[in-house]
Amino acid sequence: MEFRTSINIEPSKEKIGYDTHAMFVGSCFSSYIGKKFENTKMPVMVNPSGTVYNPCSVATTLNSIIDEKIYDAEDIGFFNGKWFSFDHYTDFSMADKDETVRRINDQLVKASEFLKKTSFLFITFGTARVFRHIASGRIVSNCHKIPAMEFSREMLIVDDIVGDWKTLLTKIKVYNPNVKVVFTVSPVRHWKDGAHGNQLSKAVLLLAIEKLMEAVDNTGYFPSYEIMMDDLRDYRYYADDMLHPSDMAVSYIWELFSGRYFDDRTKSLHRDFERLAKAMSHRQKNGSYEEKRLFAVNSLKIIDRLESGLPSVDFAAEREYFGRF
Repeated sequence: MEFRTSINIEPSKEKIGYDTHAMFVGSCFSSYIGKKFENTKMPVMVNPSGTVYNPCSVATTLNSIIDEKIYDAEDIGFFNGKWFSFDHYTDFSMADKDETVRRINDQLVKASEFLKKTSFLFITFGTARVFRHIASGRIVSNCHKIPAMEFSREMLIVDDIVGDWKTLLTKIKVYNPNVKVVFTVSPVRHWKDGAHGNQLSKAVLLLAIEKLMEAVDNTGYFPSYEIMMDDLRDYRYYADDMLHPSDMAVSYIWELFSGRYFDDRTKSLHRDFERLAKAMSHRQKNGSYEEKRLFAVNSLKIIDRLESGLPSVDFAAEREYFGRF
């Protein structure tokens, strides 16, 4: 008997390997999955403007990358002791104006170069609701704790999202003809909108993505939202706030994601990287000197095996760590 509704995810014809560059842009779910790539030294870039939640803000990030935009002092503001950009997450906010601009531009240069060689661009939409700065009339990626009275709140409509993104997808394909764009909708619930409001927002995103996939070739979809809602439909799979996926849920979705996009060699390498990461996080407080030395020797063997297959990956930090024992 089946006591849950599992989702069948067909393997992708195009695969991701350790020689494949992938970029993740969007809500915090992009960070969850992108972090899995980073932790195992896969060539990845995650949210070059910081976390962005709505389709307009994701588009702003990608347009800035493709246009190779250079920010200057006119593009940033000052509030509560820090300089900030409405296009960027708070990670880019600094007390020094020049340092804020430099940090933004340095990351954009890296992102522009990275997107040119990216094979997979994963886009995660989190919400269809946006904040518009009243004085400037622009939709912002982050309000930076500026008083709410300075913003209006709106719901994007499907046709506007589709129109803007059809244009953007054309630009992306001109910038990098070989990139495959994969959409997903974040399973994180935006509870400030209420249960019904959250569902309306997600519905707008799902409809917009469906229309984009019908209109634009070489686009795909990964059902992270559906996995959370229909497969993992139990509060045990949520974090303490009951809104974000738990670590267990993220790991489960990751298994389905890697099963779809990784070839057998990448899966094997990834397991070795996970063993190595686990070994590095394991603290050798007890045990004899010989046990610790054996543990380090076995870990160095994993590094040797990985390095022989991936000569371009830097293992200097790992070798230094295990060389201490």
